[in-house]
Amino acid sequence: MPETRIQLCGRLVARIAGRRIDDELPGRQGRLAFAYLVAHRQRPGRRDELAAALWDEPPAGDALSPLLSKLRRLVPLDGRGDVRLALPSDAWVDLDAAGEALHRAQAAVAREAWAEAWGPARVAQHVAARGFLPGEDAPWLDERRRELEELHLRALELVARACLGIGGGELDTAERSARTLVRGAPYRESGHRLLMETLAARGDKAEALLAYDRLRLLLRDEIGTAPSAQTQELHRRLLG
Repeated sequence: MPETRIQLCGRLVARIAGRRIDDELPGRQGRLAFAYLVAHRQRPGRRDELAAALWDEPPAGDALSPLLSKLRRLVPLDGRGDVRLALPSDAWVDLDAAGEALHRAQAAVAREAWAEAWGPARVAQHVAARGFLPGEDAPWLDERRRELEELHLRALELVARACLGIGGGELDTAERSARTLVRGAPYRESGHRLLMETLAARGDKAEALLAYDRLRLLLRDEIGTAPSAQTQELHRRLLG
């Protein structure tokens, strides 16, 4: 059966029933409408919701019907009032694949199955790192981007944790992931703890203690608080 694969993170790429259609989508509004319908395909979308997703100020008259008519020539749409994108059950969408991979990695890390967690955690990380429809600007994109940013941070945590558990040459990946997490979410203490643990595992205990001190000063100076009990306990273990 011809495959259906859709990439919404990074460059929009769509293959429907084996046919590449992304270059045939009708302009910017056509790309946004298609992406909206893919991201919300679990339920039919009301026409007013779709119009609001495409235009800050909807144009005079019915601009949506001609756009949907053009889309129907390329993709399977159900409904005339409420509209839903009808993809086959085995369709691959990168957003869904990233979420499913994250859940698999979380389950594997909970079991301390580090090698099993590595692959799906990296899948989630790489998909999320591309960003959701970069370069486009529409209010509905903001919520999706926030969700994807959180998924990216969680994937970085899981990659670092899995690589730390595997050890050896994977400690380099653990350190890169932890540092990326610290840069992207400096007040998220899990990234700092992972960096401290990774540096200690490499034998750089002094660097691990410096990482703690940078966190302590950041929290003190920026928000007037101290590291959590969990982070302080890790610091005490490193000192011991």
